Amino acid sequence: MASIEERVESLIKEKIEKIGYELYDVEYSKEGKNYFLRIFIDSKNGIDLDDCEKVNNEIMEDLDNANYIKEQYFLEVSSPGIERILRKEKTFRAKHRKWNCNKAI
Repeated sequence: MASIEERVESLIKEKIEKIGYELYDVEYSKEGKNYFLRIFIDSKNGIDLDDCEKVNNEIMEDLDNANYIKEQYFLEVSSPGIERILRKEKTFRAKHRKWNCNKAI
């Protein structure tokens, strides 16, 4: 069975891409007594608060209808940030190629 993160990614990836963003990562975690679903998005032009709100509004209903997460949780949409974590092989490879290109110049 796929993890919650994988199921959520499959559910929202296409919708996020249709409105012009890249789904960078999905993270589901428990911190203290609270659960968090974090959606990290990116774009060539960077991400601001309006972008996060747009994506949040676009995916919220789908997440509620899918009901993958039984516990109450907080949904957070943000950019991966400048110190982004490379948790997936595809993001590592993409960044590694970019770093190698920059190093060669």
